[in-house]
Amino acid sequence: MDEPETALSPKSQIELLKVIRDMGLAGHAQFIIATHSPILLACPGADIYSFNDSPLKRVAYEDTDYYRIYKDFMEDRGRYLGEC
Repeated sequence: MDEPETALSPKSQIELLKVIRDMGLAGHAQFIIATHSPILLACPGADIYSFNDSPLKRVAYEDTDYYRIYKDFMEDRGRYLGEC
């Protein structure tokens, strides 16, 4: 799937994540997903690869740029918006 989160709200992304998780755990499917969504990246058991360097490297969920940016923004949005 190529960026399936594009047209989905965060709530819908969570519902998609549940479907992906359940299908994978049941052995019915494997997924290759290109995403910027920290919600979809949180899929239990997912192998996450960064394309920022060559060769590709596997990264932990908490080490992805998308997780870090969203987390930092939620914790201190003023820092990003120039508010005191």
